[in-house]
Amino acid sequence: MTSTSNPSNNPTYLDWEQVKATINLLTLAVSQIECTMSDGERSVSELSSSFTFIANQLQNLISESNNDTTSNNNADLASEIHSQVVNSIISFQFYDRLSQRLDHVKRDLGWLSELVSDPNQVNDSEAWKKLQNDIKSNYSMEEERLMFEHIMNGATVEEALEIYRHHFEKNKDQPDPHGDVVDLF
Repeated sequence: MTSTSNPSNNPTYLDWEQVKATINLLTLAVSQIECTMSDGERSVSELSSSFTFIANQLQNLISESNNDTTSNNNADLASEIHSQVVNSIISFQFYDRLSQRLDHVKRDLGWLSELVSDPNQVNDSEAWKKLQNDIKSNYSMEEERLMFEHIMNGATVEEALEIYRHHFEKNKDQPDPHGDVVDLF
């Protein structure tokens, strides 16, 4: 007697809604990694430019002080150096955001892995809802929350990244009311 197994009777089989939720969560992870990499590249580029500028200006100050030039030139150069130092500090602080995002991705993928590997929960729609709510509730940055919402509503990686970029560009010079503020040391 040959028995045909019905996959829906298999407790480790994911139904389409769970597969779709898994794909959405993995898409979210990919989007977050891409944003993190882009932010990191911008910060490193800014740091490199800032410190090159600082080194050159310091060399100019040294040369000018050796030639006994007016103190106004030195004050102007010192002001420019100060501005670049502030920019450098802000760029360093964006590294913390990068670390936070990667930690979120690691945590979320761990939770997803636990759920998918647990035969008692893999087909439990409440467990999937809880996973999504837990992930969403642990985001500290507005752009993460926006990305989550769009991915969970079926957006592609490209669409989520465009939403992120639009939000980032729109708000880059405004403090975030949700606490995504960069403080100087």
